[in-house]
Formats: sequence, structure tokens, C-alpha cells
Amino acid sequence: MWRAALFPLLLLSGAALGAPPPLPDGLQETEKQEKKEEPALPPGLKGPSTPPLPPGLGGSQKNEETKDKDPAGSLPLTGFAEVRFGLRLQDDANQRAASIGEARWQLSLEKEIAFATATVTADAVYDPVFDRHSINLETGKGWLDLREANLLVRPTSFADLKIGRQVLTWGSGDLLFINDMFPKDWNAFFIGRDTEYLKAPSDAAKIALFSDFANLDVIYTPRFDADRFIDGGRISYYNASLGGVAGQNAIVEATRPTDWFSDDELAFRLYRNIGTAEVAFYYYDGYWKSPAGQEFDTGLAIFPRLRTYGASIRRPLLGGIANMEAGFYDSLDDQGGTNPFVANSEFRLLAGFEKEIAPEFAGAVQYYLERLANYGAYTASLMPGMYARDKARHVITARLTKLAKNQTLTWSLFAYYSPSDRDAYLRPKVSYKMTDAWTIEAGANLFIGASAYTFFGQFRDSSNIFAGIRRSF
Repeated sequence: MWRAALFPLLLLSGAALGAPPPLPDGLQETEKQEKKEEPALPPGLKGPSTPPLPPGLGGSQKNEETKDKDPAGSLPLTGFAEVRFGLRLQDDANQRAASIGEARWQLSLEKEIAFATATVTADAVYDPVFDRHSINLETGKGWLDLREANLLVRPTSFADLKIGRQVLTWGSGDLLFINDMFPKDWNAFFIGRDTEYLKAPSDAAKIALFSDFANLDVIYTPRFDADRFIDGGRISYYNASLGGVAGQNAIVEATRPTDWFSDDELAFRLYRNIGTAEVAFYYYDGYWKSPAGQEFDTGLAIFPRLRTYGASIRRPLLGGIANMEAGFYDSLDDQGGTNPFVANSEFRLLAGFEKEIAPEFAGAVQYYLERLANYGAYTASLMPGMYARDKARHVITARLTKLAKNQTLTWSLFAYYSPSDRDAYLRPKVSYKMTDAWTIEAGANLFIGASAYTFFGQFRDSSNIFAGIRRSF
């Protein structure tokens, strides 16, 4: 509860100092962009040297090309209508043959009032493949998905305060996350929805403070917001209790922390430019975002307490952009690693490089590491028959993007490969912008794995192809 008092204290202390001098070049541009709307997905640190993000990773999807200035008294609505369909490439006894079959209509309203900007973005969805239409705004299930509903105010010239439902993100990775401890929706990503839906919304208050020395973001979530994790409803997963892959026959039941102002989350980011480098430090106090343990007596999945510390740097290098990010996950409910029913603490590391290989052809690579702490205590605590994780998990990613036909046609491939798990995930996609309003796309989610208990290997019967058409307005 004490965390909620941070926001007025930060505003009052900032007001006592007075407005700071203008920011250095780069930081000022970044903060103006973040004031306008929530920053896009990783790479999350913005600045003059940051290349464009992958398409679709920026919160609510707005058609900027067709969005006119808001005339006085009008209602500035934007949005899109979309139909999307997908089919599995393998038989899965616990899932339907279709992976997705939804019609989606998004409406977004952004309106400036006397002292603030109000934003509401909501999706109406019908998907007979999932065939469950009762609304659950936490899990995103049902016919209505509320993506944004917030109020942005500027109490001083050097502070922004956004309160309400919003899509949050930070960090330097490309579809790999270390210090971004905000909700994800891997179900949406793996069945072929637009990449923007990988980020799930948070119900939070965000204060951003700006100065010529550094900028500070503080995000307080009064009640825990979990990932929209894979529970077997749409995608089958490895169930250790059953010793194999399960789906709708064994939906994951989880005990969520749900008390307001008690089961809360707090996150900080302090960042600035040092020369051409963008440097950031991160802190998070809350819970594992996806289930990372289970109750011994009931077998229900749980979200143990978690605290993370991290840092990132991003800078030009060899004609491209290099980034590095690290974090320590302190599993507060099992700091010694002796409880086999709670995830161990672990170190995470990410290094990446991206560059334009040829005109309108870009490439990027990343190396990612997860390394368990207290590994000896962890293995000694396991009961007979329990699956033991490797001490280290290595993942390599590659992204290729080719633009053609005056940048209206985009070919892309994002690939994950884990040499330690011996599994992989490939996401090829092609999209064509027929007009300013109409876009069609097609792609695939391809999972490869030697074992059913590795991260990507468990989804090998969930490989699918998908296609969609969107009309923006």
C-alpha cells in the first residue's frame, strides 16, 4: 500500500525543484514521443539512433495515414475491421483443426480535454474456434477486449501522469524480454494475430519525470496483472504431472494474487543518453508474470513473489545498432533454490545487433541466456521422477525483413533456435498494403523440437498457417 503514495510524493518533490532546463538532443525527442502514447515494443529505448521497431508492436493499432486532425466538436475515432483464419499443420487430439477464425473490430478514441488527454481502445471479437464469449478483461477472453482506457495529464512541464488501462513496454530486446515485466499474450502471438497483440494491457498508473540529467519512469500496478499465459485452451503444452502434452483436456488452473493495493507491482526505469549510447537501469517488485510454481497439496499453479534488477545499453556500432541487456530474477519465495515447487532465481543476458544489409533489406541477430542460480540445491531438492531443468538455456534469434513495391510489400522472417533445448520456432510472414486502408497478410508459426518438455518442443503439434485482411479507417 505504501507504494501508492510514491506518485504524489514524486510530483510534489519535482514541483519544488521547478522546471528543469530543456533536455539534451535525443532525450527530449524521446520523451515527447512517449508523452504522445505508450512506447512501442522492444527495442524499447528510443532516441535518434534507434531504428524503426518491428511493425505492430506499439499498443493499439491506429491508421496514422488516414487519421485526420480532429475538427472542433468532432469525435476522433480510428480503428480497423479484420478477418483472420488459421489452420494447424498437425493433428492435435486436444485442439480443433482451426487455430484461429476470428472477426475483429477495433475502435479507438483519443480526445484532448481542458487539462488532459483521454484514450479508449476496445476490440469486439468473435471467434467460433475458441467459442467462449463471456468477457474476462484480465485474460482477454470473450467478445470484448479493452486495450486502453486511460487519462494522460501533465501536472508540470517536466512530468506526465497516465492513469488507467494502458499497454506498457521497455527494454532493448526484439521479441525477447528481460526487464520488460509487463503482461504478454503468447497465445495471440502463436496463433497468428497481429504482433501488437503480443503485448497485453496493464491497469496501472505511470509517472514519467524528465530532466537534463536523466529521465525516470515509475509504474505502479495496484493489483497484479498476469500474462495471458498458455493454459491449454488454444495451444497444447507440456504437463509435467501427466508426463506429456495436454490441451483442453487439462486446462491450467492458477491461483492469482487478486487483492487491491496488497498484491501490487512496482517498476522503475532510469535512463539517459551518454554520448551516442542509450543507457537504462530497471527495477521490478511483484510476481512471476506466468505461473512459476504450484501448490503441493492442491496442484494449482501459482505466481511466486519476484524482484528483478537490470540494465541495458544500446548504441551505434559498425554501421548498425548494437544492444546488450542483463537482469537478475530474485525468486523471493525460494531464494535458496531448495523448493522444487517454486522457480529458482536466475540470471538473464541478451546481446543483439541489427543492420541494413542492402537497400530495403535489414537483418538482426540476438543471443539470449537464462542461467539458474543455486543449481546444486535445486537438483538436490527434486523428487524422484521430477523433470530437471538444464542449468543454462541458450537461444539465438534472427530477423530478416525485405521491403518491395515502394515499401507496400513486406517479407519477413523471425526465427528462434535453442541449441541447448534442440528446438526452434519460425515465424515467416508476408504483408501487402493494397491501399492506404486495405492490408492483407499471410504467415506461419512453425515449431520444431526433439523433446516434448522443452519450451518450443512442447508446441510442435501447434504449428499453423494463417491469413488475414484488414480495413483501417
